[in-house]
Amino acid sequence: MTAAEYYKVTENMTERTELIDGEIVMLAQPSILHQQIAGRLYSIADQFIRSSKGACTALQAVDVRLTDDVSVVPDVMVVCDPTRMDEKRCYGAPDWVIEVTSTNRDNDFDRKLRLYRQHGVREYWIIDTDNRVVWVYHFEQHPNVVEFHDWADSIPVGIYEGKLTICVADLL
Repeated sequence: MTAAEYYKVTENMTERTELIDGEIVMLAQPSILHQQIAGRLYSIADQFIRSSKGACTALQAVDVRLTDDVSVVPDVMVVCDPTRMDEKRCYGAPDWVIEVTSTNRDNDFDRKLRLYRQHGVREYWIIDTDNRVVWVYHFEQHPNVVEFHDWADSIPVGIYEGKLTICVADLL
């Protein structure tokens, strides 16, 4: 299925879905913990961008069309090129993507990791709610290296050269 077909098929659906490699993938209803973390991360990113008068935009749960057969919905993302967005979605890779794991955790650690790396996401965080670990990938500098952080760590955001740090434990 193409992204155009996918958007037509799903435009009136209430279920959460993504299109990965031409296949519709159903998304689980996020848990309260998932929603709290994602919402607060979005708020922190948005406040940082606004207070520093940055050109980037923080978004939550918005379609990202990576290719003609891939449209994903990151939990939180930051896009620094406004020409990549219209009123409905982002076209091309966001600069920073955060996924908070839920029952679809295999997609975050496998399929989405591959897609984000392949299509130019600069920084990718996976907030692992089961193990209370944050997996951080800086694809520009080290595409195949992962950093592991405890939720109590102050984690520097690479796209902001460490001017923004986030401690997941502070979000709870």
